[in-house]
Amino acid sequence: MTDSRPGRHALIIEDEMLIALEVESLLYDFGFESCDIVDNPADAVKSALAHRPDLVTADMRILGGTGVEAVTAITAQLGPVPHIYLTGNPDMLAGQTAAPVVDKPLTRRALAEACERACAA
Repeated sequence: MTDSRPGRHALIIEDEMLIALEVESLLYDFGFESCDIVDNPADAVKSALAHRPDLVTADMRILGGTGVEAVTAITAQLGPVPHIYLTGNPDMLAGQTAAPVVDKPLTRRALAEACERACAA
């Protein structure tokens, strides 16, 4: 996935730092220029309000809540924001979202395809 738009920013909502850093590295490979990493819904909203993301990646289970709660709170304040879910429990999202879901352990290809789908919507 490549995109020539300058300054694309991603928000990574993930409570496992090694996974967050892997996602960050891949997003840089995909053309994002900056990323913020947070591990709970409250910090996710604060981060999104401080620097509107062009893409949000959210784990299902995070500290103090869920990725769905975090994305819902962000979109309530900012309007629609492209987002994807990264989870080891994709069945927990069945019927809850139309957003792309990437099963953990994630692969470069799965993340790239999900990012393309989310950003094209």
